[in-house]
Amino acid sequence: MCTSQRRQRGVTLIELVLFIVIVSVAVAGVLSVLTFTTRHSADPLRRKQALMIAEGLLEEVELAQFTYCEPNSANSDTAGSVSACSTPETWGPEASDSRPYDNVNDYAVSSGHPFDSGGVLVDAAGNALGLSGYSASLLVEPANLNGIASGTTADPQVLHLVVTVTYDAGQSVTLDGYRTRYAPQVQ
Repeated sequence: MCTSQRRQRGVTLIELVLFIVIVSVAVAGVLSVLTFTTRHSADPLRRKQALMIAEGLLEEVELAQFTYCEPNSANSDTAGSVSACSTPETWGPEASDSRPYDNVNDYAVSSGHPFDSGGVLVDAAGNALGLSGYSASLLVEPANLNGIASGTTADPQVLHLVVTVTYDAGQSVTLDGYRTRYAPQVQ
């Protein structure tokens, strides 16, 4: 009876070693998952920043005027067609303007061709923004929206806007929207 009581008092060295090995493997697995999660947790932040840049650029273009005439033209408020303008709006920014992007058409180099900042994000005045690691492009093209005719390529009534912000070696966020000309002057 004495010998059976001694055996039940503790654990053997082999049992202790096996317990330590099993717990070590489990802890190593948990730590590897934590390391992986920590290493990749910055990606959502970069994606959110790219999304904010894309939303800001799309909002800037959608809020720009969409007139038949140059906004600084005398009759830009009342012109109902390009023929009524003293200075018609053309594709691409005008060199004579103090603000190069004063109309939606100014964001396109020519009809259907993308405006690309060349890897450098710029504000409405053309000044470079200090956001390294991001580049943006904007495609402005005439479109047909639910039966609203797009007009001619030279004088569209509806524009399709596609903003793409690229970050982290080829990952990108793309947003698109539409801008319609629904009054002589739209601000």
